[in-house]
Amino acid sequence: MRATLERYFEFDRLGTNWRTELLGGVTTFVTMAYIIFVNPSILSVTGMNVAAVTAATCLASAIGCFLMGGLARYPIALAPGMGLNAYFAFVVVKGMGVPWPAALGAVFVSGILFLILTAAGVRQMILEAIPHELYASVAVGIGLFIAFVGFHNAGIVAGDSATLVRLGNLCAPGTLLALFGLFLTGALMIWRVRGAMLLGVIGTTLAGALTGVIHWSPQPYSAASLSGTFLKLDVAATLRLGLLEIVFVFLFVDLFDNIRTLVAVGKRAGLFNSEGRIPRLNGILTADALATTAGSMLGTSTVVSYIESAAGVVAGGRSGVTAIVTGVLFLVALFVAPLAGAIPVQATAPALILVGALMLSHAAEIEWSDPLRAIPAFLTMTSIPLTFSIANGLAFGFLSYTILRLLAGQARRIHWLVYVLAALCAARFIYLGNG
Repeated sequence: MRATLERYFEFDRLGTNWRTELLGGVTTFVTMAYIIFVNPSILSVTGMNVAAVTAATCLASAIGCFLMGGLARYPIALAPGMGLNAYFAFVVVKGMGVPWPAALGAVFVSGILFLILTAAGVRQMILEAIPHELYASVAVGIGLFIAFVGFHNAGIVAGDSATLVRLGNLCAPGTLLALFGLFLTGALMIWRVRGAMLLGVIGTTLAGALTGVIHWSPQPYSAASLSGTFLKLDVAATLRLGLLEIVFVFLFVDLFDNIRTLVAVGKRAGLFNSEGRIPRLNGILTADALATTAGSMLGTSTVVSYIESAAGVVAGGRSGVTAIVTGVLFLVALFVAPLAGAIPVQATAPALILVGALMLSHAAEIEWSDPLRAIPAFLTMTSIPLTFSIANGLAFGFLSYTILRLLAGQARRIHWLVYVLAALCAARFIYLGNG
């Protein structure tokens, strides 16, 4: 059996072994385990049960890792995506007034569409058609978006009727706790401590408890409490409300996250073949789609590939066993579900701010000296946080890219699929303007 598994996961070709794969999986888990606390903290603003969302986060992540490791055989871990969870909670549910079961239905529909588009080869076509600068600018825009949410949750910024935003009360106990967490986590990252985000969340929570800033009363916990979100999605309401825009955002942002992670992890792990392509790409996309569908049924937002997988690769992970080990650890993490209620927003806010900061690194991938690339990228990344909508950022990006290329006389260099997407974005703005 051991020899069969080693052949299946291509240990000889990849130059790896069980010990190395185990180390890679543990390293990946430690670097991304903060999502166990951060995701429930974000989704709880919709009224979803914290313990149930924590369990859904762990289970959906485990399923995604098992699928990626066993089906696609890559050392890439999956979990509910940062940015998409904030979009789900603050824009779709809180901003648009969509009930969270209907929003989960939209995630489910997007997962089914992922599968259909993957089987038809359309997702691969989209990957090749969309300009690279739009991938990078969407990542930056989402980083700014979730950082803004983090600043607000921390109390560092507050709303203002005259200036839109203003400085919050930095002397408030909750804000001081968040600032402590921000610098604690930042210091751990500077010292290159594995799991800096996770340790920062835990350390800030303990500091809040010791200083009396937060108070936690342990609540009863049983398997029954995990049913708060399980199979509570409402696909009928999704279709009835016509939430195509939400499905569109889930679809494209997940696609962008995938390609960004694949490129980063693939280059570091040497996963590209001699032609510069990633083998078994369909397996990767299928695993992602199935994980998203499962996640919506369990009770969490879109599941995506995590860039933190690169940490496991640096530790030596090369095969799907790395992802499977990470998935096993997410299952073990189910036992911390009762602790999720102890994590205050002041402890997770620093993680949001710093994850946003890390995502800004993708701005370096944009050729800023070329206006044809710089302008669409800038409009995309700034309109996401300023309009509080990823959908608006995507629309501005596709439209500006297409219009500027046409004005530059480069009509034939634009992929026909980009024309279609730009037309849909224009129709969306016209509809919103007349609404």
